[in-house]
Amino acid sequence: MISENLPPHDVEAEKAVLGSLLIDSEGIFKVATFLRPEDFFTPENQWVYDACFSLYQRNEGINQITVAHELAQKGRLEEAGGAAYLSHLVSMVPTSLHVEHFAKIVSSSAVMRRLISAGSQITALGYEADTEVDATLSRAEDVLFKVRQRQSRQDFVPIRQVLSQYFEEAGPAQPSGEEIPHVLTYFTALDNFLGGLQRSDLIVLAARPSAGKTSLALNIARNTAVNQKACVALFSLEMSRQAVVQRLLANEANVDSRSVRSGSYKEKEKEERRIMEASGILSEALVYIDDSPQLRVVEMRSKARRLYFERNVDLIVVDYLQLIQGESRSDSRVQEVSEITRSLKALAREINAPVLAISQLSRAVEFRSSHRPQLSDLRESGSIEQDADVVIFIYRDELYISEDEWKKAHDIETEPYPRGIADIIIAKHRNGPIGEVKLRFVPWTAKFVDLETELSAA
Repeated sequence: MISENLPPHDVEAEKAVLGSLLIDSEGIFKVATFLRPEDFFTPENQWVYDACFSLYQRNEGINQITVAHELAQKGRLEEAGGAAYLSHLVSMVPTSLHVEHFAKIVSSSAVMRRLISAGSQITALGYEADTEVDATLSRAEDVLFKVRQRQSRQDFVPIRQVLSQYFEEAGPAQPSGEEIPHVLTYFTALDNFLGGLQRSDLIVLAARPSAGKTSLALNIARNTAVNQKACVALFSLEMSRQAVVQRLLANEANVDSRSVRSGSYKEKEKEERRIMEASGILSEALVYIDDSPQLRVVEMRSKARRLYFERNVDLIVVDYLQLIQGESRSDSRVQEVSEITRSLKALAREINAPVLAISQLSRAVEFRSSHRPQLSDLRESGSIEQDADVVIFIYRDELYISEDEWKKAHDIETEPYPRGIADIIIAKHRNGPIGEVKLRFVPWTAKFVDLETELSAA
């Protein structure tokens, strides 16, 4: 029964759980995955369940005799009411069939008590003096998030259910309103290779300046938001939100990005009409842009989780990793980046969405005879390489080899100059093969397209 003067609890449900376990020890298998001793409100019930749980962990039988002995071993038998209390628990429950139902009542009441406690902790944070507002808000969200996390335990599921989900996910894209199993980039070769961007993965996209890493990330964000109706959170630490929108408009309208920035069009009426049509398409996309220039990882995590609670975020894009500020005051930038990449991986798992983080490459690429990037070229590479599930590089021959130099070393008829050809190198793939695919880069709109796609110059 729930008292108005006490935190939420149901002593009768607690007794029903314990009585059920005492008459049928198999009942513990139904509740042990989500019910803990601290979920019980009264101390004596906590102690009795703790004794049952200890016996369960040692794979010993649960009954009045074994539980009484366990309580005695822990010096709590008399405090828990003795053998008489155990007999009372057995007498009040005619059957153990409903043990799981009663256990969920106990668990729910415990959640409400933790919520009340979280409220008190948040209130106390509000009274603390001389603290940073953002840090305090993050701590408050952590308190509340821990309450929610307690409710998201996984349990065994039959293989039949997993197989059913697998074939559903392997089919057509899910309709709007249902969870998207994996985020598609809508670059055919890349999706065929990776199977899309998997939830809870940290994907690092790296290249030297001007190779198009931001363009590719924005293309992916646009494609999944427009084509898959996914919700995308975009942290743009390098470009303003206006610059991001201008790039997206140029891509969508297939209009020269310089014209979009300046507002001067070669074919004014025709291109302005395209811009308006593109604006209509993009305005319907669930893309949320945060262009804070100096963003700490704790703030990023807080903002992403807040959006996650409002909407089921499907993809987080970070442009770019080296601009994020770490929380530690270490003099070592390598250590700071290690903390950032670990936090981004943790965020991907917490929100169960892929995090696509853009990264710089070191100058070592420029000084090798082969300018093709490799994992050691990642700036502060150790932690990035270790924490990332997928590492993708962009390499374009035309950035390093002129057409004349190419002609000297290649047969133009069999190997034409790779103008606009981008090698997308999958250098690390934790759950699949590594390899390479090719995309076409269109510089005047800063856009990547599938190699086979026919582009209109208009």
